[in-house]
Amino acid sequence: MFPTLFPLGIGGFEDSERKPPVSFDTQANYFLDLHDRRFRYHYSFLFVVFNIKQRRMQHLQVHFTTSSKRYASVTLKNLASRIDKEKFISSPSDDERKAFHLLKEVNTVAARVPGSQSTKVHIRNEIRSYFGYFGLPHLFFTFNPCAVHSPIFQVIYGDNSFQGLNAHLDWLVILWLGLIFFEFSFKAAFQYLLGWDFKTGKSTECGGIFGKLRAFYGTVELTERGEFHGHVELWILILNAGSVTFFVL
Repeated sequence: MFPTLFPLGIGGFEDSERKPPVSFDTQANYFLDLHDRRFRYHYSFLFVVFNIKQRRMQHLQVHFTTSSKRYASVTLKNLASRIDKEKFISSPSDDERKAFHLLKEVNTVAARVPGSQSTKVHIRNEIRSYFGYFGLPHLFFTFNPCAVHSPIFQVIYGDNSFQGLNAHLDWLVILWLGLIFFEFSFKAAFQYLLGWDFKTGKSTECGGIFGKLRAFYGTVELTERGEFHGHVELWILILNAGSVTFFVL
């Protein structure tokens, strides 16, 4: 399938003769972490691997936890349309209400499938559990580091000339390095600005610009331009006196 990546026809996935056996996920992560960048920079390898992983999770890890007698109460056509659209319907019909009821049964066991409606419900429930334990968050912000004019991203790309990024760079290379740049920027901001220690999983003794953090919850998504950005909620344990000005402004 990928003659340029496996020119000798060996080294593919899930080889039954390989000792010891290596899982699909482990081997895919190994290829993407190699110093040889051809797997990361390939035009379709990333998308094919993700598609296979997602389809496997959908077929192998999604099952019904309700009795079979409830299946007859769901219109198959409406249910298939709902799963395909994954949109909110303001005035559902009786059949669509039954489909929603069945989807609630499926959501609890399909939350591990990335990009699915069940994943969104799972994240929403986790945020609500944070509200119940920590209370309402003190701060909500969007973390959106721009890689276009960043010298840090330029160094990650391998260009130390500091003459500005080339407008004709490979889009797949930019996408892969953009993820590395976002992760680096996110950890640096939380470690040095907000005083969060990722090794211990709690705030440092000194805290950050807002004081000591009790917890945070964030999600990452792509913009329309293909840039990574995150939405983060912060729970502050001890507030610094100097940071009160920020809230007033």
